[in-house]
Amino acid sequence: MFENKAKVLLILSQDILDRARVLAGKTTTVLKLPVSLQIVLRALIEEGLKRDDHPPLLANIEGQAKAVRQKRGAARGAGGPPASRGASGKRTTTKR
Repeated sequence: MFENKAKVLLILSQDILDRARVLAGKTTTVLKLPVSLQIVLRALIEEGLKRDDHPPLLANIEGQAKAVRQKRGAARGAGGPPASRGASGKRTTTKR
């Protein structure tokens, strides 16, 4: 089915995971086919990518990007690992 595959670690809130599980259950009932959580998440990502200019999607992406930036900034300010530039010139953090 998927010839060109890649693995991704996806971290979701429990609420979103629960909602996706409910959708998988409802879809299983409607289609009378087993629908896994992975199938639901893959479909949601695929459909979401078709709406790349959809204002609510862009607002959600912006909110998440800002939250990540804020969290990383707070971690650096609270004695987290210092950011440095690696040999490639990209920012890296030292692991403790």
